[in-house]
Amino acid sequence: MTSVPLLDLKAQYAAIRDEVRAAVDAVLESQHFILGPVVDQFETACARAIGVRHAIGVSSGTDALLVALMAEGIGPGDEVITSPYTFFASAGSIARLGARPVFVDIDPVTYCLQPGQVAARVNVHTKAIMPVHLYGQLADMAPLRALAAERGLAIVEDAAQAIGAARDGRQAGGWGGYGCFSFFPSKNLGGAGDGGLVTTDDDERAGRVRILRMHGMEPKYYHRIVGGNFRLDALQAAVLLAKLPHLEAWTNRRQANAARYDRLFRDAGLAAPAGPLGLPVAGAGRHVFNQYVIRVPRRDALMAFLKARQIGCEVYYPLALHMQACFAALGYREGEFPESERAARETLAIPIYPELTDVQAGAVVDAIRTFFAGAG
Repeated sequence: MTSVPLLDLKAQYAAIRDEVRAAVDAVLESQHFILGPVVDQFETACARAIGVRHAIGVSSGTDALLVALMAEGIGPGDEVITSPYTFFASAGSIARLGARPVFVDIDPVTYCLQPGQVAARVNVHTKAIMPVHLYGQLADMAPLRALAAERGLAIVEDAAQAIGAARDGRQAGGWGGYGCFSFFPSKNLGGAGDGGLVTTDDDERAGRVRILRMHGMEPKYYHRIVGGNFRLDALQAAVLLAKLPHLEAWTNRRQANAARYDRLFRDAGLAAPAGPLGLPVAGAGRHVFNQYVIRVPRRDALMAFLKARQIGCEVYYPLALHMQACFAALGYREGEFPESERAARETLAIPIYPELTDVQAGAVVDAIRTFFAGAG
């Protein structure tokens, strides 16, 4: 039996160990750990890679969302439209500022916001739209951008899972007033701990984010606004700066792994419409496959079957945000966002990391084929 982890960070590290250690050692020798020249270099490299004027390193993807909303002045009485099918930080960052998350259902193919439903939720309290580029694929940004311009709204892109993804010639993080990225270790570009990034083409917004990440301080010890401690550590920047030149190759391997899965599942007769599996669809633009997520009946039974055979898999977001206990006061009901609820019931992520081998991918597909052949 071939064991396949959901993610193998040790395999990635083995290939770049010397580069990462040299970068970390240089920071240790410098003894400059908070912001500083390595963070500056990483920010410049990210801005160039993403195609934006400004990239500001922050302490996590969650803090990237939070500081972007703070920079936009969002607070009590305001509303921000976002997805109910995403990691908690999307809506959590809105609620932490006293604003109201307003949910709109997802597209069943891309798992991203349905643009056609957003306009109906805009009112006098709406201050921003937070589209989530889920699993490595961009939301349909052109209509959202047009709506935001027409109604005077900010766009805060939750691009935590989508670094390098693109649509209509523009990358994730370059569509809105702010792009927010995560460098959690499992991301396509992952650090050795938490880290995040805010991108923008707007000089004033960039200036506000930079001040807010330093307790609202400018110059030192003089505080015009109340900010927070949202700084990116130099050690994390060094690790990420060493990894960044490899991102394109890793993305290409993820895409190749996804194409291999597609082929194997179709050859096995498992792919819909003839078979039981709904496969990811790379729609308009570039999908970077932070996850490879299948739709499957009897999802929980399949997950248990795979885990018993040491095949890594995971349910991302088993309970949509409008059904979470902490958001009960928002007044949403079960059935209100049927596509988000269906995705929470049916989706399962399987291994897609760049170092996944032919043998490992074959073992994943063989195990799923065995399940549907009756052993499950």
